[in-house]
Amino acid sequence: MTQKVQRVIALLLLCAGLAALAAYLWHGRADGNAAAAPETVILATNTSYVGMCPIIAAQQQGYFLRAGIAAQIQNHNSGKSALEAALQGRAHLGTVADIPIMFAVLDKVPVSVVATFFRAERDHGIVGRRDRGVTGPGSLKGKRIGVTLGTSAHFVLNAVLNRQLLSARDVTLHNLKAEEFAGALQRGDVDAVSSWEPFLDGLATQLGSNATVFYAEDLYEIPYNIAGSREYVVSHPETIKKVLRAVVEGARYCREEPAAAQAMTAAVMKSTATKWRELWPSYRFSVGLDQALLLALEEEARWAMSNQLVATVPMPNYLGAIDLQPLKAVAPAAVTVIH
Repeated sequence: MTQKVQRVIALLLLCAGLAALAAYLWHGRADGNAAAAPETVILATNTSYVGMCPIIAAQQQGYFLRAGIAAQIQNHNSGKSALEAALQGRAHLGTVADIPIMFAVLDKVPVSVVATFFRAERDHGIVGRRDRGVTGPGSLKGKRIGVTLGTSAHFVLNAVLNRQLLSARDVTLHNLKAEEFAGALQRGDVDAVSSWEPFLDGLATQLGSNATVFYAEDLYEIPYNIAGSREYVVSHPETIKKVLRAVVEGARYCREEPAAAQAMTAAVMKSTATKWRELWPSYRFSVGLDQALLLALEEEARWAMSNQLVATVPMPNYLGAIDLQPLKAVAPAAVTVIH
């Protein structure tokens, strides 16, 4: 065999070896991709609410995908509706404030909270008409007030009244949906509305110089949470951990990149309200589970029972509605609930 033939054979063997190596590497990479395929999670939330910034950031900045989650955002008009979607199996998880969780536990619905990711004090308040004599909290006696019964706005209204030594009997409540506030206030069907941002800012803008606005910043701090059915949370611990890792990054983005986070949130909210930009420094974008949530749920349960929104029952153990384990695995220092 000549040297030339030997060189050709050697070259062919080398090429064959390289081809086999490439095929092996490609096969391994393909298998790796298959093993790391992102898991679909349907997240029911309200993207018109500024508190959803960590969720929006986790989606738009790629934190969900990086954590192995293909998040599908299911939009709702309220946290109550979002939680119902999760509990009824139309979504895997929902974002919700504390009041709907409180009611779910009182109704013996098996719900599990896995994290709080947003808190705000100047988020709830009351907008009133000056021409109807609404000038401040003390002027609410005898007024007609629009509110969605059984919500955090209802709880805040009672807290405002209590501070003025008034009760619900001293006012006339009109049970309205959030989208009905503007028309009722404009027509004069009600003298004031108890609500939350961005509705407060929108209603104040609508009334212009005729508006009186006062916040419940020292009465109520809203905690927004991620929750789901107990069955789903218990049976998908690794999924929950992935979701929490992404939301932790989303919250960090909202804290550390305020200008970019505001622009991103505004584009998704599609709202003309602007007050939330001014309030942004007061917002707490941070993932955790703390004792304040338990205390709030118990206080709200007493309120619901005393206002006959539910039957009077022994105080439930709200710790049973909080699953600490996923967040303890992801960010142990973020869990400060006494247990």
